[in-house]
Amino acid sequence: MRVLVTGGSGFIGSNFLNLFVPMYPEHIFINLDKLTYAANPYNLRDIENAENYCFEKVDIADYGALVGVFERYNPDVVVHFAAESHVDRSILGPREFVRTNIVGTFNLLEVCRNFWRETDGILFHHVSTDEVYGTLGTKGYFTEESRYDPSSPYSASKASSDHLVRAYHRTYGLPVKITNCSNNYGPYQFPEKLIPLMILNALEGKPLPIYGTGENVRDWLYVEDHCRAIWLVIEKGRVGETYNVGGNNEWKNVDIVHKICDILGQELGKDPGEFERLITFVADRPGHDLRYAIDSTKIREELGWKPEETFETGLRKTVQWYLNNEEWIESVRTGAYRKWLEENYGKRVKN
Repeated sequence: MRVLVTGGSGFIGSNFLNLFVPMYPEHIFINLDKLTYAANPYNLRDIENAENYCFEKVDIADYGALVGVFERYNPDVVVHFAAESHVDRSILGPREFVRTNIVGTFNLLEVCRNFWRETDGILFHHVSTDEVYGTLGTKGYFTEESRYDPSSPYSASKASSDHLVRAYHRTYGLPVKITNCSNNYGPYQFPEKLIPLMILNALEGKPLPIYGTGENVRDWLYVEDHCRAIWLVIEKGRVGETYNVGGNNEWKNVDIVHKICDILGQELGKDPGEFERLITFVADRPGHDLRYAIDSTKIREELGWKPEETFETGLRKTVQWYLNNEEWIESVRTGAYRKWLEENYGKRVKN
């Protein structure tokens, strides 16, 4: 297969490529990425010279550029990760979220519809989020039948893209599959998200900011478990179906931060209290959903998927990864990878 991966230099996309490019040398993987602030080419250094890996610097909001990529590679499968994904940034500047998440997804669907009109065996796999469902109370779970009720510009833009994908399947017969995942964590995550931000701030002796009282609950999923679920859905999931992917790991934000402090203390031989003293409660963000929790029964029973990591094992792996990858952290902290991009990204493209 020729697998086009959008947003492959970002957090989940790079984990997906690092996992499957070596695993499936018979497939060609094309990484299509705009290379925004959160896309780091350092994420893919282990595979950048692999014979079955290619890179294209393309913005999915640029329809003409997408057409060019499809003309060069004629992909069999599109795995659509590319998105603006940080809720706080969407509150401050929603325009880019509409441009990338809605217009960009529309462009991809249109190109697929036009190129695949006479072709069998192709697939558009759309990677989405549980945030499209809005918020839960203290009980209950999101299922594939839960109504959409997004709270932020980010989740509204992802909900819009989900609806477009379903519409293209129902109207044009485009073969699609959708996965809606819970909060991912693991290696290569840009430190604007909770877990890497807490780890790096703690290491630097900076405040550990927690919104409100820290009672907001999220269902956490180790990123490689998510990537395996996506591949399983691509291979065995039913066309036109949605599969919810969750880790069944509900944690309050404040408890996660304490857990990170404990692990850092153990790994560094320090008193966890040294890090816990940095915890700072800050004003809650607007429209902050109380709780997310996913019912993954469908993907477990239909496809046999289950996560390999518990939250405890996955979080320890994550903390250890950040402790052991100072060069990556330094590249993000100093912005050095941006200079690398300017000088090298064109050399990484294989025709």
